Amino acid sequence: MPAHILQEISGSYSATTTITAPPSGGQQNGGEKFEKNPHHWGADVRPELKDDLYDPSYQDEEGPPPKLEYVWRNIILMALLHLGALYGITLVPSCKIYTCLFAYLYYVISALGITAGAHRLWSHRTYKARLPLRLFLIIANTMAFQNDVYEWARDHRAHHKFSETHADPHNSRRGFFFSHVGWLLVRKHPAVKEKGGKLDMSDLKAEKLVMFQRRYYKPGLLLMCFILPTLVPWYCWGEAFVNSLCVSTFLRYAVVLNATWLVNSAAHLYGYRPYDKNISSRENILVSMGAVGEGFHNYHHAFPYDYSASEYRWHINFTTFFIDCMAALGLAYDRKRVSKAAVLARIKRTGDGSCKSG
Repeated sequence: MPAHILQEISGSYSATTTITAPPSGGQQNGGEKFEKNPHHWGADVRPELKDDLYDPSYQDEEGPPPKLEYVWRNIILMALLHLGALYGITLVPSCKIYTCLFAYLYYVISALGITAGAHRLWSHRTYKARLPLRLFLIIANTMAFQNDVYEWARDHRAHHKFSETHADPHNSRRGFFFSHVGWLLVRKHPAVKEKGGKLDMSDLKAEKLVMFQRRYYKPGLLLMCFILPTLVPWYCWGEAFVNSLCVSTFLRYAVVLNATWLVNSAAHLYGYRPYDKNISSRENILVSMGAVGEGFHNYHHAFPYDYSASEYRWHINFTTFFIDCMAALGLAYDRKRVSKAAVLARIKRTGDGSCKSG
């Protein structure tokens, strides 16, 4: 990339809103108490962000958990998808180079639809985007097929607010498999439905683009996630149909899914916790590489309102680089950033000492 473009992006990066972090919060298994009174938060932490922050007042009800109800449709479809993806791996050597490049580009765009779109823009409102960028991200999110933005954001806000409880849709305390994919193969715990239904989703209900996607999600995902990536290689450069289907569609889609799921599973079980040792989320570099920047998970749960989801800006964080590029073009603005003083204070107060703030 030309130097003057990098300078422009770097200059735009400084045009962010620095916010003061609220007091740190340990979970119910120990650690410091989270300040429950929102008036004690930093002045720049806006009231509408309250559903992004951990709520220690919620406790799981005592007694045996409800019996698991398997969703056999999801189990069968997930099994078929991954069988097709495994077969697609064997077909990669016979694919044309254009097909491999197309599948990789589709993977990156799909991932951005989750990371820069559903996650950082619509779930956490860490930055604002103008219409062309919002349109790109809603299309990219539909390509990823991980539920529509409204449902994805509702589950993710519940994950943050009720982390590691039965109200957390992919509670990592139930094991790696459950937090990775098992939560999609069984009926939601009643607490997920109860608490998720009480979250404030008015911001997304007022977002016409999000509600348009939700209204037409099924035909949209069929077109963007399955039909288009299969037909383009087959029609445009004569790729074998089975290669297009199993590599460009099944394998690519399975990789996007598993890269995202690893944030829920591996990044809650493996890694270090420099910002808050009292929460389960962890810094995992390998996850960040696969999920285009979402593996700095201990930082993200400590400061969910930071648009970079990491202290280190572009370091193994393509999503932050993308958002900064969009800011340089005037398509992204009002990027929220946690002050260095707040990060250092958090590390001193609750960090495990495994690394120091850079």
